[in-house]
Amino acid sequence: MAERPGGRNGGRRSVWRRAQTPPTPAAETPAPGPAEPAGPAGVVQAALYRDGVRVSSPAGLAETYRELREEPPGMAWIGLARPTAAQLHSLAAEFGLHPLAVEDAMEAHQRPKLERYGDTLFVVLRAARYLDAPEEVDFGELHVFVGPDFVLTVRHGAAPDLSAVRRRMEGSPELLGLGPEAVLYAILDAVVDGYAPVVAGVQNDIDEIETEVFRGDPAVSRRIYELSREMVEFQRATRPLVGMLHGLMAGFAKYETDEELQRYLRDVADHVTHISERVDGFRQALTEILTVNATLVTQQQNAEMRALAEAGFEQNEEVKKISSWAAILFAPTLVGTIYGMNFTHMPELSWTFGYPFAIGLMGVVCVSLYVIFKRRDWL
Repeated sequence: MAERPGGRNGGRRSVWRRAQTPPTPAAETPAPGPAEPAGPAGVVQAALYRDGVRVSSPAGLAETYRELREEPPGMAWIGLARPTAAQLHSLAAEFGLHPLAVEDAMEAHQRPKLERYGDTLFVVLRAARYLDAPEEVDFGELHVFVGPDFVLTVRHGAAPDLSAVRRRMEGSPELLGLGPEAVLYAILDAVVDGYAPVVAGVQNDIDEIETEVFRGDPAVSRRIYELSREMVEFQRATRPLVGMLHGLMAGFAKYETDEELQRYLRDVADHVTHISERVDGFRQALTEILTVNATLVTQQQNAEMRALAEAGFEQNEEVKKISSWAAILFAPTLVGTIYGMNFTHMPELSWTFGYPFAIGLMGVVCVSLYVIFKRRDWL
């Protein structure tokens, strides 16, 4: 890395090398600094640490640079939220950050990854939190630059709560005294721990969805789809972390990582592996629930169509009966109408058997129609 302004040269510790100065006892630790606000863009909080103890809280970047150049050397921990391009370029010039990493931190919307530029690590993390009221998962993005004597965090979104991470580390000066790598561990641990409430919330949502599916709730399909999309996003946040942590663990020997940090990072790796497996299980469960819901909806539609068909069939049967009786009653009406015509020459009127013949004709026609309709199951 290039020499810093102000004459400070490259005599830094390795990214994973433990500090040689003994940590300050916990009794001498000052009170933690103020919580990091989530509102305005730019520098949220900057602090300087020596041997795990906060020794300064600079008001801005320029003051941070000046104090960091002083002796004895310390570690700068600068937190930013939605920083401006000028702020990132200033940090890049001071700490020798790679332009590609700076561009990623500026634009956000990056996949989780770990990249090494010289003696600086660039880590992209996707944090998550579960919102109870809307029952949805909110994702945030965090970019972390870890150098020999600095940690820079660039946050996009509400998650994670880095103020809690800072308070935790300031309350453990021995751990913070291990240097920037300890801060990176704490950030990784906080992000992964933040997944646990999300997993619990999603599990509860899936249980509710299963109940709604078998209850026939018409809005459940949309809820399944929305939760499935969130699980795809959750997978993209957790799955790369497994490989990233294994990559860090693979460099333990090369970068002489402190044994205590090694144990902590292994624990985080185990935790994120478990979380990733749970998320994969959630997505599989949602796929199966969606299939079951589609089957139940199809069965319900088939039942409704069957009911409509049966209703139509019954209606047709009624129409056939009505039509049959109408035809039977029409026969005597027709005969009676013919004999009721007032023509002068109607031989049947003067025939002795004309009346019995007309009555008999009516009866024969009606009986014949009845027999025909009965055989055809119209009556």
